[in-house]
Amino acid sequence: MSSDTPLSILGGLTAETFLRDYWQKKPLLVRGAFPDIASPLAPEELAGLACEDGIEARLVEAQGPDKPWQVSHGPFDDATFARLPDREWTLLVQAVDHYVPEVAALLDAFDFLPRWRLDDVMVSYAPPEGSVGPHVDSYDVFLLQGSGQRRWQLGGEQPDDAPIVSGVDLRMLERFEVTPGEDWVLEPGDMLYLPPRIAHHGISQSADCMTYSIGFRAPSTDEIITSFADYLGEMQSETARYTDPDLRPIEHAGRVDDDAIARLRTLVLSVIDDPAQMTQWFGRVMTQPKYADQLAPLETPTGSDAITEGLAQGDYLARALGSRFAFHEENGRATLFTDGDGHDCPPGLARLLADTTPLHATTLASHLDDQALTLLAELVNRGSLHWQDETPQDDDA
Repeated sequence: MSSDTPLSILGGLTAETFLRDYWQKKPLLVRGAFPDIASPLAPEELAGLACEDGIEARLVEAQGPDKPWQVSHGPFDDATFARLPDREWTLLVQAVDHYVPEVAALLDAFDFLPRWRLDDVMVSYAPPEGSVGPHVDSYDVFLLQGSGQRRWQLGGEQPDDAPIVSGVDLRMLERFEVTPGEDWVLEPGDMLYLPPRIAHHGISQSADCMTYSIGFRAPSTDEIITSFADYLGEMQSETARYTDPDLRPIEHAGRVDDDAIARLRTLVLSVIDDPAQMTQWFGRVMTQPKYADQLAPLETPTGSDAITEGLAQGDYLARALGSRFAFHEENGRATLFTDGDGHDCPPGLARLLADTTPLHATTLASHLDDQALTLLAELVNRGSLHWQDETPQDDDA
């Protein structure tokens, strides 16, 4: 897709215009971003997910049984939903795209943004007046209305130290003032883009209000430094140490002089100022699964011959829901990053696997050498790929 193609999902803006004028700069309201949308999930199905072990779900009650703005964490049961009133509560379920293919398919419309930046699709359900209060997010988000109506009020960019309400398990802003002209009711198919740190308050205006929040990964500086340091530390030899062969006589034995700091700085910079190492770390960390147990490795490993046979029979390989693929290409070679790991890979195959193109004998034909078949078998064994319409095995199968 060309960057100068008008996109209906962006209200007719091109990707280039959106990224230049709106991305991480200011909000954008798009009416009819997904025209004729039918919510890919029913409220009862979302409640069912919230009752399952291992799925991250929260219930926010403006007037909870124990206190105002009470937050409960799943898994829930039928009795929980049976006791709820007919207004002023919200159910939120994270990473629904990891479990529901129809929800995951929504992400294909955002291919004008790097795939590895996507985090997940959180789905919320609320009866009238359901809300989680005014708040800010530290990441970019597209708020797509799936069914019902939700009123969104914006309150401008907030500082990192904006006061929050104490005593509740929500980062609710203590002060919230609506920006003039930024108060809208979204209908099904409408979408609101918000950059990080923009205060917003969403309030359900109807029964069966369902909102799909497409969020993007934005690791903090602390997370980046800590993770990169851990990765580099594992790469270093135990014999690589601080040295001072240029040491000179000193006047004060307890003094840390400028020469020592200069040596230390040289040592640290020699380790961290390595673009190749940073690329390998970044590709791995940005493709790590959202949940550690997301992958379902095969109990009985498959081999290259099985891949060849399956493709010859017309079977399709599918990327597992929740798996993350990316690649880096340099000097005619590529690294395919998949679910926190890196693989040497021919550039053409890396591009194909990290794309959304269906994987079958025809699309893979020009790539199927021994290296490719070995890699495909490894990805199937790890659970990153599986045969289409085949339920991935897990340890309890």
